[in-house]
Amino acid sequence: MNVPHFVFGIFGNASALFLFLAPVITFKRIITNRSTEEFSGFPYVMTLLNCLLSAWYGLPFVSPDNILVSTVNGTGAAIEIVYVLIFITLAPKKEKAKIFCLFTFVLLVFSVVIFVPLCALRGNSRKLFCGFAAAIFSAIMYGSPLSIKRLVIKTKSVEFMPFFLSLFVFLCGTSWFIFGLIGHDPFVAVPNGIGSILGTMQLILYFIYRDKKCVPRKQATTKEESMETGHAKPHKEKQSNANGAQA
Repeated sequence: MNVPHFVFGIFGNASALFLFLAPVITFKRIITNRSTEEFSGFPYVMTLLNCLLSAWYGLPFVSPDNILVSTVNGTGAAIEIVYVLIFITLAPKKEKAKIFCLFTFVLLVFSVVIFVPLCALRGNSRKLFCGFAAAIFSAIMYGSPLSIKRLVIKTKSVEFMPFFLSLFVFLCGTSWFIFGLIGHDPFVAVPNGIGSILGTMQLILYFIYRDKKCVPRKQATTKEESMETGHAKPHKEKQSNANGAQA
């Protein structure tokens, strides 16, 4: 057994688990209010797809010596399915239909990635097919918080980019990047290397803007806030503003 490979795999499992559990506070609010308000379900559906593909890629008959990739992403897939189902249940009708269609797309893509290699590919060809699919959606998952970085720069505030979330993006990406390098696996190393770089950018932004005063929230786009941070402006506030304008 390659001890460093195993150690970084365990560390990657721990940091990834923290990332998957980070939205719990957001969903506690959603359940309490019985409404998704203006939160976006897109990141959760895409993270689900990434977890499913990565868990499949890590299985021994697809990619040897990557079982730790399967364990954490299998757990992550179970967590993300709960998030998505809650969102579908409590979202407004239009958003519910949109997320349901995305969820159907995820299941379709995952089915293709499962059945094509099983029926038509063997050995290294199977690993390449599944590896490319997992790497592409892993990079998309890490790239999804780019709009929050724009928001931090725009508002000069890290209110919507918590330190520990940024830290665990960095730790998760770095751990799996090193895991992939030690295991000579570019499908693990490359997307997580991207995640490590983006996590580093988030930490740099945090330390630049942590003591800066926030630009008034009205100048920030509500939808942009809600997409990745778990913050959204309640509808009641909008209604009171509208009533004030009419008066």
